[in-house]
Amino acid sequence: MSDHRIAILPGDGTGREVAIEAMRILDAIEANTNYGFEKVVIPCGGENYLKTGEEWAEGSFEFCRDEADAIFLGAIGHPGARLPNGDLAGGSVILGMRAGLDLYANVRPIKLYEGVPHKVHGKFTQIWEPGMVDMTILRENTEGLYHSLLRRSADRAMGREEYIPPEMEFPGLEGEVAYDPRPISAAGTERLVKMGFDIAMTRNGAPIDGVSRVSCIDKSNVTRGCQLFRRVFDKVSSSYPTIEKDYGYIDAFMQWLTRSPEHYDVVVSSNMFGDISTDLGAVLQGGMGMAASGNIGDKHAFFEPVHGSAPKHAGQNKVNPIASINSIQMMMDWLGRKNNDNGLISISETIDSCVADHLRDGKNLTYDLGGNATCSAVGESIANLLSTKLSENH
Repeated sequence: MSDHRIAILPGDGTGREVAIEAMRILDAIEANTNYGFEKVVIPCGGENYLKTGEEWAEGSFEFCRDEADAIFLGAIGHPGARLPNGDLAGGSVILGMRAGLDLYANVRPIKLYEGVPHKVHGKFTQIWEPGMVDMTILRENTEGLYHSLLRRSADRAMGREEYIPPEMEFPGLEGEVAYDPRPISAAGTERLVKMGFDIAMTRNGAPIDGVSRVSCIDKSNVTRGCQLFRRVFDKVSSSYPTIEKDYGYIDAFMQWLTRSPEHYDVVVSSNMFGDISTDLGAVLQGGMGMAASGNIGDKHAFFEPVHGSAPKHAGQNKVNPIASINSIQMMMDWLGRKNNDNGLISISETIDSCVADHLRDGKNLTYDLGGNATCSAVGESIANLLSTKLSENH
């Protein structure tokens, strides 16, 4: 019996390889607990578009929306795969789901595990201390600078006429001008900020002082959209008197994130600022191979490693699968909280502890962490640790 139906979208390049390791974790859970998963694999992405003329098969979006309990995505992006309008082929998969399923929060844990080095000047060394980097950044996921792209990607996924932003004039600019509107709404900001405060309620506070803190990162000294973002942040924060509110401008935050990461517990930001800051945050945790994410709304969610398809590494069985494995960890936590199932939340915590044990041992690391282990070897190692712990607990 399957308790949950999981849509698996391997996508392009190395996404297919890490998707195998994600499914290996689901298999380990099934084999050692009473939980079952129906895994439905859906081909998609740029290479699929070049071969079939479709980014994914007709009805795939509807399946993810109406049939799947959760979604895992490997990666999207294949060399030379572009739509006639210039958009990335496969965009209706990743971006279409974000907008079409109203997944308004991109949730990025930034956590440094013991045993993970940092690559600087071509050498592996310990820059930041484990235990001093443990925050969650929430990026608004449906508005802002990417709104037009997200909207037309959702239109393609849902079979609607594609959105075209209105023509605008810019006094003082001559010749060819390209632009992307950056709309930020009060309603969109409010639900993101509320999720940030709710997540803060479940955490242990910032590493430096244990204080539960939500930091609003914006550019409200310059842009009207950010001024609205901050006003809404202040309004929402008044409903959470036990949580400290904190502020920063995005340019200053880029310094503080690397110099004082221990200050941060939960961070909320707009779409583009969150996009940039979370990838910088990945450096603190050991690189993009360690960076898991959840695209989360009120009803739906999909989970993905954020490292992209990495075409130059595809087919070599060398990329780090831990971002993919931790994306499954996030999926189990989300399913557990959504369904009031403490068993799945406990499994999520067990996956995290297995990843920590594997990295602490330090003997089986991929190239990005200074080792030479294969993607499949790391995935198998963590899955074996998980099987052992789950079998002991059930």
